[in-house]
Amino acid sequence: MEVFIVVTVLWIFSVCLHEFGHAIVAYYGGDHTVKDKGYLTMNPFKYTHPVYSVLMPVLMMAIGGIGLPGGAVYIDHSLLRSRWWETAVALAGIAMNWLMVLVIGALFKFGIIPNDPQSLAAVSLGFLLQLEVGAILLNMIPIPPLDGFQAIAPWLPADIREKLFAMSNMGPWILFICLWYVAPINQAFWNAVWFVTDHLGVDSWMTYLAGMHAFRFWEN
Repeated sequence: MEVFIVVTVLWIFSVCLHEFGHAIVAYYGGDHTVKDKGYLTMNPFKYTHPVYSVLMPVLMMAIGGIGLPGGAVYIDHSLLRSRWWETAVALAGIAMNWLMVLVIGALFKFGIIPNDPQSLAAVSLGFLLQLEVGAILLNMIPIPPLDGFQAIAPWLPADIREKLFAMSNMGPWILFICLWYVAPINQAFWNAVWFVTDHLGVDSWMTYLAGMHAFRFWEN
């Protein structure tokens, strides 16, 4: 149960960091309303929703070891100074996830945390690293409403952009159905995740099998 608690708490922190990234770049890009909305903070209650920010991400972590970005900040895009700023705002959250990945990876790479499946820190942070890398890869896919699409949306013709945004409720479900039921897509996704974690010095067996097993404390 310790791994479940550690990973869940750190994941909520990473969601806050992700959304803070969006907010701080939006603030400097011209949308000062994010400050009035309370987004320039690491207070999880400003970003989290009990279902979409906590329940669903934890459920997805438990079922498939996949991390979901679970928060949201509401940016007034009309206040941003240019399309470049809109793209920067979209990518800022992913940049914060990469920061988490680099910090965790450095702990393993430099031997501060060993690849030891008996270590609480190793199993918890190894599994968290997998979740972070998975969330980054998913979020970079240009499907609405993911950040990858938000990054290119300002550069699309207005009519095409609006039609694609109208599919925002369907896009993530189509993506996850493909991940679960289309074997080549599932394999490509996990190969990409483990390629990154392996190069950061974290054993993929530990991040997936040991991490998932420990996270699912109710099965032990």
